[in-house]
Amino acid sequence: MRTLSRQAFEDKVRGGWAGQMIGVSFGAPTEFRFNGRIIDGELPAWAPNRIENAIDQDDLYVEMTFAAVMDRVGLEATSEQYGEAFRTSKYRLWHANAGARRLLDRGIKAPWSGHPKYNVHANDIDFQIEADFIGLMTPGLPAQATHYATRVGRVMNYGDGLYGGVFVTSMYAAAFFERDPRKVVEAGLASLPRESAYARIIRDVLRWSAEHPSDWRRTWRLIEDKWDKDDPCPDGTLQPFNIDATLNGAYITLGLLYGAGDFDRTLDVSTRAGQDSDCNPSSAAGILGVMLGYDAIPERWKGGVPAIAERKFAFTDYSFNEIVASTIARAAKVIEKAGGRVTQTGIAVPPQAPTPPKLEAWTMGVPDRRVSIKDAAWQWKGTWASAAKTDPQKPEALAATGPGADATLTFTGSAVTILGVFSQTGGRADVFLDGKPAGEIDAYIPPETNDNALWHTYGLADGTHTVRIVTRADKAQASRGTTVALTGAVTYRAARPRGTR
Repeated sequence: MRTLSRQAFEDKVRGGWAGQMIGVSFGAPTEFRFNGRIIDGELPAWAPNRIENAIDQDDLYVEMTFAAVMDRVGLEATSEQYGEAFRTSKYRLWHANAGARRLLDRGIKAPWSGHPKYNVHANDIDFQIEADFIGLMTPGLPAQATHYATRVGRVMNYGDGLYGGVFVTSMYAAAFFERDPRKVVEAGLASLPRESAYARIIRDVLRWSAEHPSDWRRTWRLIEDKWDKDDPCPDGTLQPFNIDATLNGAYITLGLLYGAGDFDRTLDVSTRAGQDSDCNPSSAAGILGVMLGYDAIPERWKGGVPAIAERKFAFTDYSFNEIVASTIARAAKVIEKAGGRVTQTGIAVPPQAPTPPKLEAWTMGVPDRRVSIKDAAWQWKGTWASAAKTDPQKPEALAATGPGADATLTFTGSAVTILGVFSQTGGRADVFLDGKPAGEIDAYIPPETNDNALWHTYGLADGTHTVRIVTRADKAQASRGTTVALTGAVTYRAARPRGTR
């Protein structure tokens, strides 16, 4: 049995939540403003009141949605129950989260709401940034962490997207009893399927950091050259933007390894790595916050916490003090269920081996082309018209509001994502792949939900294919219109193993 005093255990839980809040608030000004490049120069100066930013951060309030399900339903809540709570949430969502809520609203229940058959964002970062609460309630229990992570994570992710949450939760679990960041990372790695791309990128970072122990920028460059490619997310394909879980997980790892247990250094490196530069330091600082405990986090970083400790996080019934208490109560149940002991004076946790989930490998392939609506690859028939632009940064769209409008894309490759506009006035269309029925487009989306991937398919024989879209007269019950608006497509050629040059 490994033991902690009750005071030390609670201090570590508090440190984990505070670390998340500090990390996300520190990195928020640079989020996705430095894509494919290191943030050089001075980072925005920290002041204690900047931690107020955490109250309105999705990194925190989304995970509290799932914590609330556990508190209300119990530890053995199902993926479907987590999905139902997510479906009725009111906050803004993007990427895999948005895809999941949209699918749940259509009646596609979890775990299918996170499956790549329906959710093209399945490898995105979403569950990775929402899994911290699980690691905080499973001290020293990696198998339990994986058990709960796979139930929650399947609401919005699959494969490497799911493994991102497993990796983060397992590092949190290890952090309760380990002070060496490298061993914490190795513990997270031990919970991943060995053949997965996620496990391979973490092994790379561990090896490169050992080869270049004083040069995190050189390791960052090695990560960039090998792994920052082929992002299947429609917003990242053939663009510097990369919201893939694996790449951003490597940046969490970079911060922990080169931070070497120093809070300032860990925040600095995980933020300067770029891309999702608030989520990555949030996870890194949260894990380090457990290792150190709240009391050992430097005062200049945590000084603003007491002033907001009783304020509710947006869209939740939890304040900082309440989510800490809730986490401690759930952890007690998990420890006892695993055969440990919880008393007024301490906890005793039995040794537990990691249990990696089964390998789930999927890919859209290698991004090949972004095809605008003006490209000759499209053929248009019927009443398509230019849609009014409300955002100058959005691409041009052709829209139809009645049945029978027909658009056909001819492409060469093995996968395609049809891009367009989701809205509360969205309509429906039938989709035909190579002349055969292949599903439908439903362009209605719940409010505060942001997505642009109308339809996708993958795993085709590499060659020439056609996608034909024919608008219909019907619509979702909640929709106020029947508009189907297309903005283009992304095509992909035959896959190569992720992480190969």
